[in-house]
Amino acid sequence: MLALEFVSTVHASRTGLVDDLTDTDGATAWVREHAEPLGIDAASFVADEALRAEVVELRQAVRALFARAVSPEQPSSADAHLLPSFAEALHLVNATAAAVSLAPRLDWPADGAPNIAIVPARPASVSARVRATLASSAIEFLAGPGRERLRTCHAPRCVLYFLKEHVRQEWCSVGCGNRARAARHYRQHKAH
Repeated sequence: MLALEFVSTVHASRTGLVDDLTDTDGATAWVREHAEPLGIDAASFVADEALRAEVVELRQAVRALFARAVSPEQPSSADAHLLPSFAEALHLVNATAAAVSLAPRLDWPADGAPNIAIVPARPASVSARVRATLASSAIEFLAGPGRERLRTCHAPRCVLYFLKEHVRQEWCSVGCGNRARAARHYRQHKAH
């Protein structure tokens, strides 16, 4: 899911918080990894500083909307203090999605099944197309049934959002669950 992968460009490692979009090399690598859903040519794409900054601003807006979606739970601790207001985030995401008119295009290779590609209805810059696709992905996710399953991982040092797959799931991964249980065990035994 593109929107969830997009907000997960901020994550934790053993050494602390990691931002995959901290520089143009990171932004280039991330966009190239997601070239197909973004509708760009991975081989020729190179992010410049303006695109990187605009994508980071959009990511923060989407993270603000995700924080609202998990409420009354606490939002991700990664950047809750850095997020724009809900109204600002909503406006930015909607304006970004609307900046490029997208239309479905039927692709039907000679040796395969037909599929749909979403392409700009009018010429648009690569930056505008990437951002519009990311914003549209967030809108589709937040307006869809997946929003009800969106959760914040509360494991120590984790800052990710995840989709709850079963009733008892509390963490984004087995590793986070193990860390949370180990931390709880340590706190219980330290108190005695």
